[in-house]
Amino acid sequence: MSKNNIAKIRIKNLRLRTYIGIKEDEIKNKQDVIINVCIHYGADQATDSDNMDDALNYRSITKRIIELVENNKFHLLEKLTNDILDIACEHRWVTFGEVEVDKPHALRFADSVSLSLSRHIER
Repeated sequence: MSKNNIAKIRIKNLRLRTYIGIKEDEIKNKQDVIINVCIHYGADQATDSDNMDDALNYRSITKRIIELVENNKFHLLEKLTNDILDIACEHRWVTFGEVEVDKPHALRFADSVSLSLSRHIER
């Protein structure tokens, strides 16, 4: 019997460095970004079996995000955020994904500037 359990995986405050921006110093120097990801998926298989193969592997998702961010250059927060969201949503079990990327010290009198994107997936 299906219980319709919805799991919400949250990857919180993943701190990475990447090239982000359009100003000369941003193009030449890596900057800190803080990434938060939320992924929803149907978890009945995992809650019934207690088997790793029946759960979404957040470790492998995080490794792919790290590789993407640290090994590429981005002009826009929108592009960086979308590319991370693509990774978060690629597994066939995912029904919703949301990513927020903070760029600390982007504005003189603000702690950070952040951009969020979310996606509902119909399967």
